[in-house]
Formats: sequence, structure tokens, C-alpha cells
Amino acid sequence: MPHADPPTSSLILTTYWPILLLLGLAASFAVVVLIVTHLLGPARAGSVKGGPYESGMNPINTARKRFNVRYYLLAMTFLVFDVEIIFLYPWATTFRQVEPGSEMSGLFLGRILFFLLTSVAAYVYAWRKGVFRFD
Repeated sequence: MPHADPPTSSLILTTYWPILLLLGLAASFAVVVLIVTHLLGPARAGSVKGGPYESGMNPINTARKRFNVRYYLLAMTFLVFDVEIIFLYPWATTFRQVEPGSEMSGLFLGRILFFLLTSVAAYVYAWRKGVFRFD
């Protein structure tokens, strides 16, 4: 069996040259944009410019206002279903390749049904806790 020669440094350099070029261009673009905006941009300071900006509206209260815990529970419920959808795509592509009626198909189906039932249990829990009521 012939012994393969280790790759030379010129081969490694030509292989990674496009990546290094792209990283260099991205870094230089960032530096040039920062320098140009610092040189050409307005540099006046004031109370209006230093104040908080809330979509063109004047701020009326403090930013330290407490939110109801239901907002966080609703966000967590959204994340549960978002992650569930992400996990369903690889399962669906793999399940298509399993032979119908085989032992593996029952195992695949059982696992995804367990996964879906735990997600439905999280939804029912959130519903009973009143997460979806905003009054």
C-alpha cells in the first residue's frame, strides 16, 4: 500500500485562501464603515439627542416597569412549540425512509407521539394557569 504524502503548505493555503479573503474583506469593511461614520457623521450632543428614543414617541414612564409573569409564560410556551417544530422536520425526513410495518416504524411513531404528548401537556398546563388570558 503506497504511503500518502502529507499536504504541503501551498496546498493548504490555496484551499483556505477564499475563506481568508472573505474574512479579511468583512473585517476591513467593518473598520472602514466605522471610520467613515466617525469622520463624516454629526457629533453634536444635547439633551434631546441623549434622551431615550421610543419609536418617535416621547417616553412617558420609567423603563423599570414590571411586567406580568404571564408574558414570560407565553414566551416560554411559544419556545416549546417552536422547538417542537424544529424537531419535527428531521423526524419527518427520517420517518419517510423507514419501511412501513417494520419494528422501527412503530418505534419511530411511538417516540414522536410521546414527544407531541409532552408538548400538548405543556400547552394544557399553560392554558389552565391562564397564560393566554390578558385582562
